[in-house]
Amino acid sequence: MSQDLRKKAVELLLKGATLLAEPCPYCKGVRVMKDGNALCVSCGKEPDQSKAVEAPKIDQPANPILDSMNKKLEELTKELEAEKDHEKQQQILKSINALLETVSKLQK
Repeated sequence: MSQDLRKKAVELLLKGATLLAEPCPYCKGVRVMKDGNALCVSCGKEPDQSKAVEAPKIDQPANPILDSMNKKLEELTKELEAEKDHEKQQQILKSINALLETVSKLQK
C-alpha cells in the first residue's frame, strides 16, 4: 500500500468517510467510502458503478483474523466519528493505519 493512498484514506476518514465491509473487487483490499465513491486503500482503484456487474460468489474459506480486523476497523471508524478530542483522534488514526497495513499484508 503506498503512503499516498494511506494518507488519502486517512484524510477521507477525517472528513466523514466510512470503511466498507466489502473488499475491493480488484485486489480484495480495504475500501473507504465518501460521497458515494469507494476508494481501495491497497490498489487505489474505484469500481465503475455504471459497468458494475455482480461477480459470482466463490466459496472461499473464511479468514477469522481478517474478519476480526475488519470488524475492529469498523469500530475504530465509528469511534473516530464520535471523538472530539484531537489527540484521541490522532491515536485512533494511528490504530486504523496499523490495522490497514496488517490487513493489506494478510491479503497478499
